[in-house]
Amino acid sequence: MELIAKTAGQPYMIRRGPNYYEYQLPISVKAVINWQGRLPLLKNERNEWELPGGKLDLGESPDQCVAREVEEELGWKSIIGDPYFAWVYEIKPDRHVFILTYLATFEGTDAPTYSNEHKELVLVSPESVDTLNMPQPYKDSIHEAVHRGHFV
Repeated sequence: MELIAKTAGQPYMIRRGPNYYEYQLPISVKAVINWQGRLPLLKNERNEWELPGGKLDLGESPDQCVAREVEEELGWKSIIGDPYFAWVYEIKPDRHVFILTYLATFEGTDAPTYSNEHKELVLVSPESVDTLNMPQPYKDSIHEAVHRGHFV
């Protein structure tokens, strides 16, 4: 089946029938992890800080995906809680991603490591994220986690 975009400026809108287009976008799951009152963040190729997590694989549930991604990116087997924050991230005008954020904790003592997918890792207090180069909805999801008592 050939995928036909609605317009060149809207390649994420794919024709599914006559005059019917669907929004096509990848799904990414992220984790707001509380480790000893700190939050691990990773620097991506756009020099933005982001939460650990990644794209949903075919046949994988979102909670399985976030657990796998956290282990791959930080080396942690975390306790994955509930999803609580969702948004669509416009990375650039022709690239959007649906992001589902989970609460998570790590109870081990090993400091996180980071994979070659990222440039850097930091551990920050959740209150300090407003000063970082990070998309606002990530900051909003962290603030919501604080509001829910995730960092008590």
